[in-house]
Amino acid sequence: MSATSRFLPSRVAALLLGAVSLPALAHHSFAIFNMAQTKVFTGVVTRINPDANHLQIFFAPMNEERKGVVRAEDGKPVVWAVEMAGSAQAATQGISVNSLPPGTYISVALHPLRSGEAAGSRAETGAIYRCPDKKAPGAGKHCDSVDGSLSLGEGPLAQPKD
Repeated sequence: MSATSRFLPSRVAALLLGAVSLPALAHHSFAIFNMAQTKVFTGVVTRINPDANHLQIFFAPMNEERKGVVRAEDGKPVVWAVEMAGSAQAATQGISVNSLPPGTYISVALHPLRSGEAAGSRAETGAIYRCPDKKAPGAGKHCDSVDGSLSLGEGPLAQPKD
C-alpha cells in the first residue's frame, strides 16, 4: 500500500470536517451588524425567543419622557430585537424568560443591523439593566439609574456611539 493511499481516508475526513465547519464560522460573523455604532434603549420587554443558538429579546423602546413606548405611523408600538449568545450562556448572566417577563422595563445597548431593520447584537455592550417592577426611569435616563435595578451580565451599560 502506498503512502498516498494510506493517508487518503484521513485527508478526505479533514476536507469534510473543514467543509462542515465553514458554515458554522460564517454563521457567527458580525458583518451584518454595524459594530462601530452603539444604540442604547430603555424599553418594555414584549417577548423572549429562548433559542439554543441565539437568545433574542424583543422590546418596545420607550419615548424620551419614559411615559410610553415609541409608536409607528399606524399607531402600533415599534419593536426592536436584541440578539445575544445562546440561552444556556445567557442564563449564566441571569438573562432568561423567567427573569425578563413581558412588561419588564430594561435598558440595553446594541450594535444595530447594517440593513436598518430594528434589531442588533448585544456583543461587547455591557450588561442589560432591569428596572424594579413597574418602575420606569426618569426622563432621558436608563434603568441603571434607578434604585433597586438589577444588572444582568457584566460591565456598565455602554454609551451611545455613532
